[in-house]
Amino acid sequence: MLADYLGVTTSELLGEASGSSSAGIRIPVLGTIPAGIPLEAIEDILDWEEIPAAWGSGDRQYFGLRVRGDSMYPRYLEGDTVILRKETTCESGDDCAVLVNGDAATLKQVMIRGDGSLELRPTNPAYPPRIYSPAEIESFPVQIIGVVVELRRKIK
Repeated sequence: MLADYLGVTTSELLGEASGSSSAGIRIPVLGTIPAGIPLEAIEDILDWEEIPAAWGSGDRQYFGLRVRGDSMYPRYLEGDTVILRKETTCESGDDCAVLVNGDAATLKQVMIRGDGSLELRPTNPAYPPRIYSPAEIESFPVQIIGVVVELRRKIK
């Protein structure tokens, strides 16, 4: 479960611990995620963000991550906050938080190939894509933990 992995309660993950208002639901920004070579995964709660209350209907769960690195430049910049919907699958072309080897997370565009392999594609041409075969997806494992639904960027 994502909350266990991140070391927070389900209530904290959903923003219930900090309360919600009719205007929105507070969700945790759970740490940083590399937009580069996969590094150690999410650290701890850095901040809180508010999302529309309507997003919290049903089983949907959301969390935020702070971008670190430049492999997804110019789409995402160092220090940006991405809001993710907790998912274990995605559509080809979605930007996702992907966990590799159970302890390394990265933010990449995920391309699903016809043979079942996953290509983790950076938007910065200085970085090569990483391709994982179906066997590698199972053995490492390679797991999608969230799909980016919103970008938040501070101007100053």
